[in-house]
Amino acid sequence: MNNPLTSPWQTPYQTPPFNLIKTEHYEPAFHHALEVARKEIQAITDQAEAPTFNNTVATLDRSGEMLGSISDIFFNLLVCNTSQELQELAQKIQPELTAFYNEITLNEKLFKRINEVYEQREGLNEEERMLTEKSYRNFIRHGAKLSPDEKKEYNQLTMRLSQLTLQFSDNVLAATHAFTRHISDEKLLAGLPQSARDIAANKAKAKGLDGWLFDLTMPSYQAIMKYADDRELRQEFFMHYSSRCFHDNHDNSALVYEIASLRKQIAKLLGFSDYASYVLTERMAKDKAHVYELLHTLEVPSRACAEKEMQSMVDFARKMGFEGDFERWDMSYYAEKQKESLFNFNEEELKVYFPLDKVIEGVFGLAHQLYDLDFVETKEIPVYQEDVKTYFVHRKDQIIAVLYLDFFPRENKKGGAWMTSFREQHKTAQGENIIPLVSLVMNFTPPTADKASLLTFNELTTFMHEFGHALHGMLSEVTYTSLSGTSVPRDFVELPSQINENWASDIHFLQSFAQHYQTGEAIPETLIKKVKEMENFQAGYLSCRQLSFGFLDMCWHDEAEVNPDLEALEHEAMKVVDFFPRPKGCCTSTAFTHIFSGGYAAGYYGYKWAEVLDADAFSLFQETGIFNKETATKFHDCILCRGGSREAMQMFVDFRGREPKVEALLKRSGLL
Repeated sequence: MNNPLTSPWQTPYQTPPFNLIKTEHYEPAFHHALEVARKEIQAITDQAEAPTFNNTVATLDRSGEMLGSISDIFFNLLVCNTSQELQELAQKIQPELTAFYNEITLNEKLFKRINEVYEQREGLNEEERMLTEKSYRNFIRHGAKLSPDEKKEYNQLTMRLSQLTLQFSDNVLAATHAFTRHISDEKLLAGLPQSARDIAANKAKAKGLDGWLFDLTMPSYQAIMKYADDRELRQEFFMHYSSRCFHDNHDNSALVYEIASLRKQIAKLLGFSDYASYVLTERMAKDKAHVYELLHTLEVPSRACAEKEMQSMVDFARKMGFEGDFERWDMSYYAEKQKESLFNFNEEELKVYFPLDKVIEGVFGLAHQLYDLDFVETKEIPVYQEDVKTYFVHRKDQIIAVLYLDFFPRENKKGGAWMTSFREQHKTAQGENIIPLVSLVMNFTPPTADKASLLTFNELTTFMHEFGHALHGMLSEVTYTSLSGTSVPRDFVELPSQINENWASDIHFLQSFAQHYQTGEAIPETLIKKVKEMENFQAGYLSCRQLSFGFLDMCWHDEAEVNPDLEALEHEAMKVVDFFPRPKGCCTSTAFTHIFSGGYAAGYYGYKWAEVLDADAFSLFQETGIFNKETATKFHDCILCRGGSREAMQMFVDFRGREPKVEALLKRSGLL
């Protein structure tokens, strides 16, 4: 009764009471919530009334609310504010949760009721029909039609898989933070900007060290790779980053094979030839043929462009005195030098106009201009870490969401950037709208004692990307949790995020907020023009890099047997869009959290698929004016507010007036 996770939350808009939650609260809370959820499921199956949408499908969607709330808190904190205790508890709790959700989809009485509603779905409205069809397919895809022996096998396979994906993620986090490099000789820092040195000095000071401390978190790692004149230092960092979890103390090399094998076994048990075929039936792509068609369609122009870019880069490096073989750890360094030479541009010159507080104003201001959103910072909302910012999100005089912003790296936080939720928007059975609790987690350049957090242009673009996901979650206006916000096909979910990136280099957008962090001087127009000129710098190479990850993902999840030699497997999968010899001892897969623990298995192609969607969709903004309110309203009405309540392709057609065309992406990227 005194557990804050299971007691009513006396907080604004029933936000999680992070200030009260302790690690010891989770396990009893999970067990209590599982008991409650099981009773809710039993109430559905034991009722005497004939199955209807309301008493079966809708009631099932609303069941397990307490369990969902606890899970959202626990698993979000597991990746952004973790501890050894949380990781150990996850290994105990995850199998129990997997077993519970298997109980639901393998429940014959419950499936029978779902099936009866499904067979009579034509009389339902669009959202009800979507939820019914999604629920029915979810049961089928999770073993509802298997024999008793097959259900037992399915349960065992999924239990094991859930444990391994957790272990994979824990290993990557541990390996990322296992390596630090203490530098006491300032000569090794030649080429590094003062901002990177200051951050490294602060890290060293925090550890009681003199000098500078660098690690594998993105701001630190990228500073070395882009600016360090010392080639051996760049190579050292590259090798440590690129060999994470590969024959080290946090080895994932056996896990990737077992995870892939388990997925294939599950797919075959359910009647599919491979895991990719199983996954893609629920994606816009529908099948492997369409995925490979996209990858190969983009591969040809991307590679042709990249080959020219690489030759230009090597020639440039030679003129600077570079000798020997051009390696991966040379790429970012000489790219930065070539960018400076071609465009008279230095990243540090731009960063001073992107202090984080002003960037926040700019991102919020664009959301106001396009979608009538206003953001009011509040200290009323409990947070899980002291530097997390919280906002009430207003639209047309109503609070429609709570937004959490978590910006900076820390040792108990995984790398990268992502949008997540502590609660999805939905409506109660009585029709009350429950607002979403949306969170953005990033790993941006942190402030120092005497300098604000100054973002790179890439960090600004990342913020815009993740904020696009946040808009999708915050603007949701559906009835059912399972259709809310980002609950859409994985190759559609990146459309709102990637389209939002398009404003990042617009002159009017940048002029609306970008000011020098010391003088308040507005960003010079000449600097903005340089940003625009650089938009397609190395577009071919960057496209090939994304395509290589898509090919690698499909290699792991297609029907062919995977090569037992991990380095050879990766070389074979990625060689068509790779431009470097693969250094011995490096491995992408063992730290590829997107596909081995992040939900993008057989779905990494979705970034390029959604790029096609976003380029084509944004072309309508370009035709009407990128700040055109009518076009923004149409994007809101057709896509952002609908969640998964309509078929993804239909939502795109509703907005664009036709199905997407790849030409818009090729043109925007300069690949035509």
